[in-house]
Amino acid sequence: MRTPLFLLISLAIAAAVFAATIALGNDYVFFAGYVVLQYVVLSTAWNILGGYCGYVNFGTAAFFALGAYSTVAVYKLIEADELPHVVPMPVLMLLGGLVSGVIGLGMGYLTLRLRGAFFSIATLALAVVLETLVVNWDFVGGSRGAYIIRPEEIAPLGNYIRYLFLIMLLLTVAALTIARLIERSRLGYGFATIRDDEMAAEAAGVPTLRLKLIATTISGTLMGMAGAPFPYYIGYLQPDSTFALDYAVNSIAMPLIGGTTSWIGPLIGTLLLGSLQQIITVTISSAVNLLIVGALLVAFVIVAPNGIVGLVHTYLQRKPEDFVGRRRVDADAAEPAP
Repeated sequence: MRTPLFLLISLAIAAAVFAATIALGNDYVFFAGYVVLQYVVLSTAWNILGGYCGYVNFGTAAFFALGAYSTVAVYKLIEADELPHVVPMPVLMLLGGLVSGVIGLGMGYLTLRLRGAFFSIATLALAVVLETLVVNWDFVGGSRGAYIIRPEEIAPLGNYIRYLFLIMLLLTVAALTIARLIERSRLGYGFATIRDDEMAAEAAGVPTLRLKLIATTISGTLMGMAGAPFPYYIGYLQPDSTFALDYAVNSIAMPLIGGTTSWIGPLIGTLLLGSLQQIITVTISSAVNLLIVGALLVAFVIVAPNGIVGLVHTYLQRKPEDFVGRRRVDADAAEPAP
């Protein structure tokens, strides 16, 4: 399927989802759906570097927070209570993506010569450094946080949360389209060579550092764009809410559960885990979310180390004789010895 056709189908599905959500007549679905869609973007962005290239990034919260605090900085700079009427939300998202992309490029240039656990620790250190800077930056609220007053309604959608949901839905379509396009392009093949054997790729003349910088920049940009609307979703932004451990853990767990070698893996993992977390938040408590993530992650590492996509792919590749042979072996093993 060509990319334009995939994009049209994705937009049609997004329109159907939005219409179905409005038909439910419950605004809480928009609040919960926004979080799930946000994680679809974050896990897809993480997978571009962590899944396609094999570089595990623990700094998701840092890039997400950069996008969120970019919006807060513009809000404070303009001093407008109705910032979206002055600066449209898509512009704020592009600005957040630009800031996060530039920081991602710089971080990649400094850290991508490291490999394995050393790179992961460096990305975690980036999150700690950025959180320290934000906590001590009074202009964006510092440790006290910042209140963001969002409009009550926006025509013709009604409640403003519907507009945020629609924006995140469109960003989800864009992120999935970009991930699929990368996967099926020469860029994606280059990423795969880095994941499989980086030293062999370098010996073959693959520009590994350049490819990793591209992956880091794209990943950071999408994470920043996902974070830009967050201040208007939550209303009160503080460092603890943007640099939370949930973002780093979920953005890693969701692609691992769904499958990291395909664009659809993070989508499946997020729809499964994100929806489950929202149900648990309503029925039990949000404090159980990370426990559920850990339990599912351990279970899938044991049962399906390549994720749901890898499990299905392995199942479909088996020949009918394999299942016949297995049944024959099982039947022979069940027969009592003479």
